[in-house]
Amino acid sequence: MLKLLLVLIALAVVAFLVVAALQPAEYRVTRSTTISAPAATVFAQVNDFHNWQKWSPWAELDPAMSQAHEGTAAGSGAVYTWSGNKKVGEGRMTITESHPNDLIRIALDFIKPFPSSSVTEFAFVQDQNQSTSVTWSMFGKKNLISKAFGLFMSMDKMIGPDFERGLGRLKSVSETAR
Repeated sequence: MLKLLLVLIALAVVAFLVVAALQPAEYRVTRSTTISAPAATVFAQVNDFHNWQKWSPWAELDPAMSQAHEGTAAGSGAVYTWSGNKKVGEGRMTITESHPNDLIRIALDFIKPFPSSSVTEFAFVQDQNQSTSVTWSMFGKKNLISKAFGLFMSMDKMIGPDFERGLGRLKSVSETAR
């Protein structure tokens, strides 16, 4: 009986790993909003990590979080590092591309709670009424562990609400800065 139970458990583990391995190899989380401010105003809030404290959805989660800025003051080469409680973890963001009023691309590297790397992008499109459509995306590759985790919780459900909250705060800050 014990032998049969062990065989069944082994089969269940193998089946779980096969199902996890067959999950998509990449993820993408995207949220958008329209802000009643020129693209230059909104772009400036994102292009300078010093401004993120005003609108980042994670800034309020750990008021004692240690933070540092390196590299250029803003734009390509700007670096932001943080280390905080379990809610914010530890990591590093580096602006790798900065095209004024159009696109910002960031290399995002988490150290804690688990090592991972992603790319974050902000795209800005201004209309004729001086409003700006902002799209915030994060994408990356999934290893077997993240594929298995994804069977129970999707990246979109984990991060999407944070992006929505951050875009709402970015909207408020940008519209006030006009």
